[in-house]
Amino acid sequence: MRAHARWRHRYWRMGRLGHFVRARLHRRLFLWFGLSILATGLVVVTVMNLVGGNTWKQETDRMRTFVGHRFEEVWNEPARRDALVHSIATDLEIGVELRDTSGALLVRGGEPCRRSELSVPVERDGVPLGMVRACYSPFRPKNPLRVALPLVLAGAVLWLAAGKLARRLARPVDTLVKATEALGAGRLDARAEVLPHTTGEFAVLAVAFNDMAGRIEKQVADQRELLAAVSHELRTPLARMRVLTELLRDGGGNPRTLDQVDREVVELDALVGELLASSRLDFGQLTSRVLDGRALAAQALERAGLPVELLDVEATEAGLQGDATLLGRALANLLENARRHGAGAEALRVQERGEHLAFFVDDRGQGLLPGEEVRIFQPFYRKDRGGEAREAGSLGLGLALVQRIARAHGGEAFAENRAGGGARVGFTVKKSGPPGVSTLPQGTAA
Repeated sequence: MRAHARWRHRYWRMGRLGHFVRARLHRRLFLWFGLSILATGLVVVTVMNLVGGNTWKQETDRMRTFVGHRFEEVWNEPARRDALVHSIATDLEIGVELRDTSGALLVRGGEPCRRSELSVPVERDGVPLGMVRACYSPFRPKNPLRVALPLVLAGAVLWLAAGKLARRLARPVDTLVKATEALGAGRLDARAEVLPHTTGEFAVLAVAFNDMAGRIEKQVADQRELLAAVSHELRTPLARMRVLTELLRDGGGNPRTLDQVDREVVELDALVGELLASSRLDFGQLTSRVLDGRALAAQALERAGLPVELLDVEATEAGLQGDATLLGRALANLLENARRHGAGAEALRVQERGEHLAFFVDDRGQGLLPGEEVRIFQPFYRKDRGGEAREAGSLGLGLALVQRIARAHGGEAFAENRAGGGARVGFTVKKSGPPGVSTLPQGTAA
């Protein structure tokens, strides 16, 4: 396991070229095709040298024997011997030197040889007569490009063909990756295109992915419809219960019991609203519009029954893009949190923070305990415990929903104690709008 971990560490620490190659399948195929072509060329050259080397040696030995016999025949005839030297030098375009056993030069044909590239002994009945030395380099200038260039061109053509083949092989995978990323980003209608040349496992995988995406889209749509229907059905009896409590109150019912019923009905209605808002986040159903932060905050104060004088806008430009319904729910939860746990809201502030817009509520309470700056945004966390929480109607979902709405809009929720006492709880949103959500024309909060 440690060896595997070290290998992975080295693998991920590769340079930019390694990351570039690993980024796409067709690049890795292209590289492996190129290495395969290079390895094949080296193997072919090695085999040819091994096989052709023996043949060349045999042919060279035969040629040595032939030349040695020709010079043996004319050795004692200087005229014929000299004519044979010049004939070989002229016909083969090489340099030829004939020397006796002491190394003295007898005759030369062609240019002088600086270095002997071929030596042929001349013997008669096992007795050495002399030596024939030949050289051909000065007459045949070596040009490495004449041999290397055709090989390089052939390898380049093969590698380009391999690149086209690699891209063709990897294209179905790229299509599946793009479709998977789109599905993961919430585009439930994303499907993998089955290309005409796609065959085998890739085609089966694309069809299976499309079937899976279709089932997911249908299930999510069914769940969305079911949640909407259940929420509607829940709110209808809740409204009737409110009417009945008013009738009972007018008819002389127990006021304390009726007040308790009213609180439960209000809490159930708030819970249904938060579940609907949470479901919109789950399903990615954000309707982004051009909004005015001042109008959103003022409307939230009005709905909470608070004076508009509590609004303090510290932004020269309070425009933003977002879902009016969800942002309105987040502001309402902030004000409700201040009412229940902070002795009421002292101010609702709108502040510009770079590319973000911040909404936060200053309350009149005793502030936050150490660690509560994070815990209050956890689902089902209750600042009050036991019976107090139940009497206050606290479910611990309000601020958790605020955090989810903020993150869906490219921001974050925050909480802190104020220097003058009390707590400050709020959230930020990205003024340019939720990531990956198209913006509709300007609208107002619902």
